[in-house]
Amino acid sequence: MDRESGQAYLYLTNIHHLDALEIANIYKARWEIELFFKWIKQHLKIKSFLGTSRNAVMTQIWIALILYLLLSYLRKLHGCQCTIYTLKKRLEVNVMERRPIADLLKDVMFKPPDTNERQIKLPIIL
Repeated sequence: MDRESGQAYLYLTNIHHLDALEIANIYKARWEIELFFKWIKQHLKIKSFLGTSRNAVMTQIWIALILYLLLSYLRKLHGCQCTIYTLKKRLEVNVMERRPIADLLKDVMFKPPDTNERQIKLPIIL
């Protein structure tokens, strides 16, 4: 029984030496792990892990988290209104350029320009 919602849950298991509360805590911890990996795949763009060992997986996760934090800091530092994904792509394309980061972010710093200016206007033919 969930204390907060009052809803009862049914868990099926073949681990008979643990009581119901321990089984529920295991499922809850497992769900937290699933949500964490879902967040990683969506935000850090890890499509698949390059290795299968614990060290390889943890190294790739740490690198992705560090990248995400650095991009977030860079975005906050320069007042950039673009998404983390846009910022990452902008830096990837210009990785070999010797330009200040502020110059790379100049056109994405603030609100994007009005899209009406860039739309093609077709003449009305009657």
